[in-house]
Amino acid sequence: MPSGDRAPQAAEGQTFNIGDAAQRSGVSAKMVRHYESLGLLPPVARSEAGYRRYSMREVHTLRFIRRARELGFGMAEIRVLLSLWQDRGRASREVKQVAQRHAADLQRRIDEMQAMQRTLEALAQHCHGDERADCPILDDLQAGPRDRP
Repeated sequence: MPSGDRAPQAAEGQTFNIGDAAQRSGVSAKMVRHYESLGLLPPVARSEAGYRRYSMREVHTLRFIRRARELGFGMAEIRVLLSLWQDRGRASREVKQVAQRHAADLQRRIDEMQAMQRTLEALAQHCHGDERADCPILDDLQAGPRDRP
């Protein structure tokens, strides 16, 4: 791509093959097909030879999906966000609610991962890490939930 990370400007009405659309959107061609199969992209026009032809509208939609994935949104959430994005009469309240639910879910997962980290650090601290066979890490892994303090 020329200078920086930006694709050349597209002329109004210009269409692109899947490789060009993928490059312009930052999404692989495989993922473009995947998003189409999930219905996140509307059916695209086809050339006389049957090749997919993408407009800038689809490229923008692919960029939207890519950014939503970068923020960790799942496909169901992306479907909702796409619907809200395309609905010019939407209330921003709905978009905010989706984002807040996702942020809360991310926080829950962060808390769970930090708890896992603390547990592993404590187990590693109690492991001698020498030639002895006994190991509190393996003991914890084999213990059932009722066996743990």
